[in-house]
Amino acid sequence: MRTHLRRPAAVSLLLVGVVVVAGCSSGDDPGRTEAAAPSASAPGLSAADRLAGEQDGTATHGPTAGPTAGPTAAPAPGGSVPVGPVRPDAALTPATGSFTQREKEYLSGRVPRTVDPAAVLDVGKETCQRIARTAKHDKDAAAAAVVAGDLRDAGDAVTHLCPDQRPVLDAAAGGYPDGTHASPAAGRYRTASARPGCSWQVTDAQGTQLAGGPAPGAAGDRHTLTVPPGAARFVSTGCYAWLRA
Repeated sequence: MRTHLRRPAAVSLLLVGVVVVAGCSSGDDPGRTEAAAPSASAPGLSAADRLAGEQDGTATHGPTAGPTAGPTAAPAPGGSVPVGPVRPDAALTPATGSFTQREKEYLSGRVPRTVDPAAVLDVGKETCQRIARTAKHDKDAAAAAVVAGDLRDAGDAVTHLCPDQRPVLDAAAGGYPDGTHASPAAGRYRTASARPGCSWQVTDAQGTQLAGGPAPGAAGDRHTLTVPPGAARFVSTGCYAWLRA
């Protein structure tokens, strides 16, 4: 399990938090205003917060009649999925209007049974908007946020909802967030928004240091490192994310 540190202030300013999706329209039909309502036991939660809890299996609910039979989401690379029962694809229909084929593909296996599909779609669209806003100012910052996991379901959102942001995913491919990584891929990497205390170390199977930094006197938030072939461990602290150079 990787551990993400607090992201730098510069990136925090660019990455606007997810808006409350309750009451937002989820499609081209201006008359549709569905969203999942918070449970009675958690009245302060927004629909987006509740959705995140549903997908992570940490939501607070009131009494239930018992387990609900149905398909269970399987892990998908590059995205988060609910840990409990999800709506079958045949039940992925909005209250009014219809979802596009791409929207249906994004929603497939992603919608908890207790959540309105339109709310899940709104969160995916918000992720696309955050990527676009950040990339407009700094493409590297957007790619670093994807690598660090600060943009929820970025891979699936871009693939199905905003394919025009594919260059951001391409820039993030092969990157590493802060944390400890076994058998890192050999190559050259760079930071995009490192903190002043950024440090890193690459070692072999015997624990011998192969690379490390920063160099004495180094300053700024841009660093580079080369992971040599045969590296067994890469540890990054305070660097936020590393992109392929």
